Amino acid sequence: MKKERPYLPAEWAPQHGVQLTWPHAGTDWLPYLNEITHTYVLLAAAIAAREPLLIVAPHPGEVETLLRTTLDAASLRNIRYFECDTNDTWARDHAFLTLKDGDERILLDFRFNGWGEKFAWEKDNAINRRLHATGIVQGNYEDHGDFVLEGGSIESDGRGTVFTTSQCLLASHRNQPLTQAQIESRLKESLRADRIVWLDHGTLIGDDTDGHIDTIVRTAPHDTLLYVRCLDEGDPQYADFKALEEQLTTLRTPDGKPYRLLPLPMPEPIVFNGERLPATYANFLILNGAVIVPTYDQPDNDETACETIRQAFPDREIIGIDARVIIRQHGSIHCITMQYPR
Repeated sequence: MKKERPYLPAEWAPQHGVQLTWPHAGTDWLPYLNEITHTYVLLAAAIAAREPLLIVAPHPGEVETLLRTTLDAASLRNIRYFECDTNDTWARDHAFLTLKDGDERILLDFRFNGWGEKFAWEKDNAINRRLHATGIVQGNYEDHGDFVLEGGSIESDGRGTVFTTSQCLLASHRNQPLTQAQIESRLKESLRADRIVWLDHGTLIGDDTDGHIDTIVRTAPHDTLLYVRCLDEGDPQYADFKALEEQLTTLRTPDGKPYRLLPLPMPEPIVFNGERLPATYANFLILNGAVIVPTYDQPDNDETACETIRQAFPDREIIGIDARVIIRQHGSIHCITMQYPR
């Protein structure tokens, strides 16, 4: 029998667990550390109730003491802690990208450089090596430290197609002077992908990742794409997101069929300290049996987003968690988490 080749699973494939890199006073969360910690506790409770949770933190004992006051015994048994100094908390972008290889896992450790050297990154870039060296995360380690790639910049359908954005992967201070063709070749080789689909539009105002795909377009079962749609012609983002929608209608599956497109609402503008924040419903996290959806205290939009995501994942519980504090640092729920496939 021919051995199945390695592949990058879709997020809705069965999971072994999820990683959170915990906020602390040495991060940019300091001005509202209590608020973001409360959000992380809610996330930890939702995850650990359904699957194992790995928490990376410089002071894990403090996190464990906190969670013991809020989580039930069964959930607490689902949590492992790893002591490690960190720059920040964006696990989606500094954690392993994991391939399935039969019953084995291949842990891809790409270079994280603070989204093009915008922020400190050296400590976060070392987390994966330390996790693997201590055996906390097990699998066949592959060092891709000569190539910058963030987990939020790609989406996999689990069947050989990887989606990404040209605005991010071609941005400066990542992999220049590589051309788009050279970057695509590297992605296919490292991710064992058959094809790379490049999207060219849809960067949220306030985004500092140069347009991560997990803020605008997400894959779902049965050749479904969920995407952010802007209907307000007065919104400065309108033309860019209209162009994104039009490009999505031209895409075809490997079988030559159009994708099933499910539009998510654009949240009403959220401004903090005079800056519009990159709120998005596309930044949801898929778990075993559930989907955690970011909400923004906008009842109509929140409900529409949850109902749309329920159409894509009808067999999973939809859990809304308020992400208004998370977006103060320009990310949302998917950005601060990373799943490991079973």
